[in-house]
Amino acid sequence: MLSDITLGQYFPAKSVMHRADPRLKICLTIFSIVLIFSAGNFFSLALAVGYIVLGMALSKIPLKLYLKSLKPILFIIVFTAVLNIFYGTGDPLWQWGFIKITKNGLLNSLFVSIRIITLILASSVLTFTTSPTQLTDAIERLLRPLARIGVPVHEFAMVMTIALRFVPLLLEETDKIMSAQKARGADMESGGVVQRIRALVPVLIPLFVSAFRRAFDLATAMESRCYNGGEGRTKMKQLHFGSVDWLVLMSAALVLGAFLALNIVLPPSIVR
Repeated sequence: MLSDITLGQYFPAKSVMHRADPRLKICLTIFSIVLIFSAGNFFSLALAVGYIVLGMALSKIPLKLYLKSLKPILFIIVFTAVLNIFYGTGDPLWQWGFIKITKNGLLNSLFVSIRIITLILASSVLTFTTSPTQLTDAIERLLRPLARIGVPVHEFAMVMTIALRFVPLLLEETDKIMSAQKARGADMESGGVVQRIRALVPVLIPLFVSAFRRAFDLATAMESRCYNGGEGRTKMKQLHFGSVDWLVLMSAALVLGAFLALNIVLPPSIVR
């Protein structure tokens, strides 16, 4: 289960998405999320989904990795879909007491499920194709205007990137600790909820110790290299907004125009 979580992992490849400017990729990810939540009908939602699927295809990341990123939230998707089925209005297709299933409920359930899935896929395109170093540089450049009002932009970007980078490391460490506890005879997969929570205590304590040790080692390594924040620092690789980035930006503008037209002209699909 833990090995299915791909949040924060970077997969090197030679693709258009890997070569694209990381600042543009962050902005396009936010743009995609706004499109997903602004979609008022299935046609505009299909356009947003198609735009994200195009980004997935251009990334040259295997489809199984994207599907793998959905597995940890499969329960949330199913739970949300089932919950929305019973919230539709109109003539019931099936009814038992006060519980009823309508056509609007089924459409709402499908609509919300697609939204959640595409939201995760859009975020995965960014993390799969952008290294932690590129993310740090891009976040710092995008937030640079805030430095004029005293916001520690470099430190903020560094903390975000380290936190994102530590996710797969902590998951790997958790998997190792759980395997070690199981080898000693610990039972973590049977019993009630309370028993399972108690069984996790021998895992959480060494995990916290390991996390603090990693943080201490990282801080020591940064201090030994005379790291003193972003002031006066230079970049070995400068971010460059190239011709490919301009083409991607123009395509996003075209998608936005078509999206607004579909959203305004066609009626909404979600009906309560």
